[in-house]
Amino acid sequence: MATKISLQTIFRPTRVVPEELRPIFFHLYWDIAWFGILSGSSISFLSVYAARLGASAFQIGLLTAGPAVIGLAFTLPAGRWLQARPVGGAVFWSALLARLGYLFFALLPFLLTPTAQIMALVALVLLMTLPGTILAIGFNALYASAVPLEWRGHVVGIRNALLALIYVVTSLLCGWLLNNLDFAAGYTLIFALGFIGAAMSTFHLWFLRDITGETVPGPPQIREVIGDLARPGDIRVLGITLRTNIGLRAFTRGVETLQLKVLRGSYGRLIVAFLIFHIALYIPIPLFPLYWVERLHFTDGDISLGTAAFHCAVLFGSLFVGKVTTLWGNRHVTAVGALLLSLYPLLTGYMTGLGMYILVSIIGGLAWSLVGAAIGNYLLENVPATERPPYLAWYNLALNLAILLGSMIGPVLADQVGLVAALTISFVGRALGGLAIWLLK
Repeated sequence: MATKISLQTIFRPTRVVPEELRPIFFHLYWDIAWFGILSGSSISFLSVYAARLGASAFQIGLLTAGPAVIGLAFTLPAGRWLQARPVGGAVFWSALLARLGYLFFALLPFLLTPTAQIMALVALVLLMTLPGTILAIGFNALYASAVPLEWRGHVVGIRNALLALIYVVTSLLCGWLLNNLDFAAGYTLIFALGFIGAAMSTFHLWFLRDITGETVPGPPQIREVIGDLARPGDIRVLGITLRTNIGLRAFTRGVETLQLKVLRGSYGRLIVAFLIFHIALYIPIPLFPLYWVERLHFTDGDISLGTAAFHCAVLFGSLFVGKVTTLWGNRHVTAVGALLLSLYPLLTGYMTGLGMYILVSIIGGLAWSLVGAAIGNYLLENVPATERPPYLAWYNLALNLAILLGSMIGPVLADQVGLVAALTISFVGRALGGLAIWLLK
């Protein structure tokens, strides 16, 4: 069942919220509000900061590839570890450990040289990803347990709207601050703001710690994609937000998660198509900050305008994607979104100024609203309802592999053929991935 976002679900429920659910919803809303501040400050500007320090495409790629390596190696053990523990407490303590790193971000400008800061950022990201993997998996299960199925559309609508709006305001504020303060003081301030957002988001998770996890009678099932756009525990948001993990709570189920038999037939072909698309999706991620900073000489305020335009477009597109999905179906919406998203790196490579950057960001945001809304439900349409955990586990592991490969291929291509050619190659890869999804039966 698709989770649809509408003006009604964003601003008011169609019925009275039960008394016992109100405090849970309250803390979920404040969690996402503070997370929006974290995302719009520290996470949004991390790769730009690395580029301004002089980081290479390879070093920026490590900020994405490193967590993907940990995801491949640590996701299954993290899921098994969570199976034997109350997920509410595990989510809080993993969030506390993962988000302490944001405090060190704020201290780096005054403690280390630019070269040393780049390597320190990569090391911090890797360390934060270890508990962050537990947080990402556990939060999915916590959310599914905390919010009854019939209320998820309402809660998701409010959380996604809050995340988009606060992200936009925060990123614009941070861009203005960075344009008006000196380099070290400006980034110290926005990293400190990110740490405050991280700390307060974690504070609200404390009140959800007594929720022990999703319990489903009979065979373990995942009946729908939650549709929440937050990525707690994941700081791989470089240039644009990519919410591609689906059904992470599959790893908390007490089943034999990885089963080779699920890759036989049409589902194996689907995973290959998604693998191609996601590799191409992540190829340009380390290249965007370098292109904005080194080729176009954008200020941080300029970059914040583009990211704000992208997220406004995502929110606007999400209001209407339900109707589009009803008309076209999840497969075609995913494919069309992927084809449109392929234009983002192509147009970026031939971008000449701020106006075109904002226009390209709007196109990318609208495209991502299609892909982000449809891809999870399209995936669920292709797996048996009673056997979803092993199918979704393979998808998420293939996704981490694609992130790793794409993040490393991008810098290599940029070194060999140049930034513009590398961006063009990623356009071709994304388009081929979208075409493969369209042709699948």
